[in-house]
Order: sequence, then structure tokens, then C-alpha cells
Amino acid sequence: MSPAFPSGTAGAGLGEVIEDVARSADRLASAAAGLSGPALRAPSGLPGWTRGHVLAHVAHGADAYVWLLGLARTGRAPGPRADAAAGAARVAREAVLPAELLTARLRASLDRFTADARELPAPAWDRLVPALAGWRHPAWYLLLRCLRELETHHLDLGTGYGTARWPDRYVSWALDDTLGTLRARRFPLASVTAVDLGRRWTVSAEGPAVTGEGHRLLGWLTGRLPAGGLRTDGPSLPSPDLPAWPQPPLPGWGRVGDEG
Repeated sequence: MSPAFPSGTAGAGLGEVIEDVARSADRLASAAAGLSGPALRAPSGLPGWTRGHVLAHVAHGADAYVWLLGLARTGRAPGPRADAAAGAARVAREAVLPAELLTARLRASLDRFTADARELPAPAWDRLVPALAGWRHPAWYLLLRCLRELETHHLDLGTGYGTARWPDRYVSWALDDTLGTLRARRFPLASVTAVDLGRRWTVSAEGPAVTGEGHRLLGWLTGRLPAGGLRTDGPSLPSPDLPAWPQPPLPGWGRVGDEG
């Protein structure tokens, strides 16, 4: 069975989304390879994190996705799973590695994820796997989670990769996902229109309508850009207060421990 990707992937098939991830991974790894040790110790766009922290976090995330692909493949845990505290400690340790070691670590983790994704049997993509945050989701959602990590944290790296360079297919899917979360939380935003993508989302029965380029809208909704440059038809825009990734599951997914 082919996984039913959401509309934001523009009808992309499994192989196309895997290649989207591979290209995004290559862009980030190439940017990382150009950073010296002092550049990696410099602050990133995330408070309290250096660029080294960002890269170590992405590498650790890719490892976690590899673990979940293994679970999807066999239905059995492929060894022990690091909890959030162990993951944070590992990121802190690896953030200060020499530049060559850290960038090699990043590249190896990302390559392992894309290789395993290319080899995963088709039926396994629909198996529900548990996110560490407590939500279950189909294994195919790992591709979209990874793509979001790569694109967002490439921006956070602060090396000139801005939201305008986010691929349209990624922006469209991420807006679907983010606005679905806001709709479920009854966030006071009437609608969102991405003029360059030709798409409009209804969010709530109240609040302003906002219009702009898709990448600017997503940058604002994810806390990476101010609301400047976006147009509204009413009061000033409220500040999004989104839950941590991965965001709440679609109907039929559920929390870890829920009945199938």
C-alpha cells in the first residue's frame, strides 16, 4: 500500500518525498561542512544554542528516525531507545566536537536515514510508530518530520539560508500541518492565504485573516520571522503558541498506549 500523504505534498509519491529529504539533507550537510570550529561555536538562531548544538540535534534526530524505521520494518524495537534526557545530554556533548567530527557525524546519520527509508518495504510505511513526545503516527510521517527538522534548523544555523529558499512543496505541507494544529486548538485566526502557492486555509470563526507569501507565513507561524510583510484585514495578529513537534496527530493516530 502506498502511504496517503497529506495534500500539502502536492500529490508526491513515496519516492519523491524521500528524495526531497535527501536533497534537504545534502544542503544542510554541505553548509555544515563549510563551517570552521569557531563558526560552530558561534550562536545560532535558537536561544542558548550554538551552531554546533543545532547540528548535533539534527544528527540525534536522524538517529531517532532510523530507530523508528527499524520498528516499522519488523514491529519490534531495534534495541534500547534513548529518552529525552539522554538525547539532550548527547547533543550537549557532541555540540563541542571538532568541526570535522561533528559534520561527519551529521552526514552519516542523515545518509543512514535516507538509505533506510529507500529500503523500507512498502507495507511498513503505514505501521504506527511512537514519537518520543507521546503521539503515534504512521511511519511515512517520519519523512515529513525529518524534512521539517532539516529545513527549519538549516534556517536556524544562521548561514544565510532564509525562508525564501524553503521548497514550495515543503512549505505547503508544513502549512497544512501547522494550521491543522491551530484549527484543532481553536486559535483565533480566521484564515490564512498563501498568495504564491494559490492556497487558502480556514482556521477559526474569529480573528483576523492573514495573507502573504507561503514561506513568510510559515516563518511567522513557526516563530522564525516577525509578522512584518504579512497583510491582515482586521486586528493585529495574535502570537502563535504551538506545541512542540511533532504536532498533534491526525484522526486515527492517537497517543501512545491508546487502543489501536
